[in-house]
Amino acid sequence: MRLPRPAQLLGIRLGLVLLACCLAGWVEWQRPQLLIRFDEALRDLQHQVSASLQPENRVAVIDIDEASLQRLGPWPWPRQRIADLLEILLATYQVRGIGVDILFPEPADPAGDARLALLAEHAPVTLAQIFDYTVRSAPLQQGQLSGGQPARADPAQVVAAHGYIANHAGLRQARCLGNIGYRPDSDGVLRRLAPLTRFQGRDYPLFAATVLDCAQPPGSVSFLPQLDEATWRIPYPHQWQAYTVISAADILQQRVEPALLNGRYVLVGASSLSLGDHVSTPLAPLNAGVLVHAASLSALLDVQQGNGQHPWHGRGLLALWVLASALLFVFAVPRLPAWGNVLLLLLLTGGWLLLGLWGVQRGAEWSISAPLSAYLLLLATVIPFEWWQTQQRNKRLLSTFSRYVAPSVLNELVRRGMLDTLTPTLREVTILIADMESYTRTMAALSLPDAARLIRDFLERLTAPVLAHSGTLDKYTGDGLVAFWGAPLPCPEQADSAVSAALDILQAVAALNQQRHAEQLPPLRVRIGIESGLALVGDLGTTFRSSYTAVGDCINFASRLESAARTLPADIIIGNEAASRITQHTLIPLGSIQLRGTESMMAVFTVGRGHAG
Repeated sequence: MRLPRPAQLLGIRLGLVLLACCLAGWVEWQRPQLLIRFDEALRDLQHQVSASLQPENRVAVIDIDEASLQRLGPWPWPRQRIADLLEILLATYQVRGIGVDILFPEPADPAGDARLALLAEHAPVTLAQIFDYTVRSAPLQQGQLSGGQPARADPAQVVAAHGYIANHAGLRQARCLGNIGYRPDSDGVLRRLAPLTRFQGRDYPLFAATVLDCAQPPGSVSFLPQLDEATWRIPYPHQWQAYTVISAADILQQRVEPALLNGRYVLVGASSLSLGDHVSTPLAPLNAGVLVHAASLSALLDVQQGNGQHPWHGRGLLALWVLASALLFVFAVPRLPAWGNVLLLLLLTGGWLLLGLWGVQRGAEWSISAPLSAYLLLLATVIPFEWWQTQQRNKRLLSTFSRYVAPSVLNELVRRGMLDTLTPTLREVTILIADMESYTRTMAALSLPDAARLIRDFLERLTAPVLAHSGTLDKYTGDGLVAFWGAPLPCPEQADSAVSAALDILQAVAALNQQRHAEQLPPLRVRIGIESGLALVGDLGTTFRSSYTAVGDCINFASRLESAARTLPADIIIGNEAASRITQHTLIPLGSIQLRGTESMMAVFTVGRGHAG
């Protein structure tokens, strides 16, 4: 199969980028349930890491805990005691406002109920009522529902309720009433609350917002979160340990310094397991419900003070990130090795997680899994496509170089994907030229089949050492060969490798001569010339025929050095340039000679080996 043309290849890659962007967009807008759970798990982790341990000095919790029940008696407490608790908080501790996270659906002691009613009507005390968001065959309707405003908000910005549990009719004149009802996510974790709940044509505000509103002068602006959606994601800005939690018994017995609560917003609730007011939150699987309202109150105070984060979708930034990262990945993959592709994908994933969680911390409602889904798609499509591309390129490479280089070199070329090795390039190379001495006289004494057999055996003795030392076979010259090092792969020890191959050639020819001696045949001598220098290396020729070869002055010098061996007492003649690069062999100077076709003298060397025969 032919490789796609450049224009086709560009179209395919851009198509993959577009497909990845479409998938990310679908995940962002549709929010599949499985990916929602993944997103929320990451958000929960971010909450756990980023929630502050710095003391929250604006909000305190008065806890009806196990110690309070043991010291003052079991629940339910007399209403007089609840009224005492609120009055002490207002008069002795001078708190700014109180939110009572307790329901009083039935009347109790008249005097206590009357005191509670007066406090709820005239003091900054917010009572609670619960709205039920579950559709039931028999809707919950208990107590006297109060408060609320005629429905004015957009229906898309409110949550419809189907039932309620309110306080008894004696508390219907309460000035401030807030909704403590909630609907956890499908995994049971409480992450969102409804700022406004609609029931029978009236809208009822969030408990924490009502606590803030109740403490303000009449006519002040409401602290309800301004949202585009019906629910508000609780930021959970503080760890539970950051809140001041005081036992209700200590307040009733006034064992706490007044300065500790002065000017604070106070929530009264219960952490006792026997009272059953516990929920799962991103910070912990089991928390007292009152602490959720404390987190909501802290978040709204941050907004009031200009430090809070308003919710935003950030879809423009998400789309830009997906597009840029997909383009980078698609066009970088063919240019990187396998480990580089893995590293790039990990960097993109890590970069998005950092950006995504940074946005989450600042109110972004984007899907963290949307870009990750795009990366998964790219991994499943781009990598196989580029693998197929690589395989096709490798086939071409194999076809071209299998005739010239050793399998180890060929494998390295395949691993590197070096298609550009076919392009003629100026390289530093070392040339080895080997030739049989007295070729014509030797062949003349043989029949044609014997001559062919001898040439084959001789050339095999020359070729094997070249390939064994990662050399490139340029061509055969009838009774010899031309080989070089330094291309197609760089070879820092190219001169040493050429000398090592030459020594192995002498050994191979010596072994051949032993066979010929046994057959009472005359020995063969091989002459070898080695020189280094610049050469043009690549796929050279015409449109009709080409070959991978080297062209340059160093090839001519190596040929003349091979010819000079006829008159020199050595089989291996090394030129000055090659000698300067040899570090692994001991050279023996042979003096200076004038090479055929040149006017200057050249110092020549050998490696101490005599005639092969």
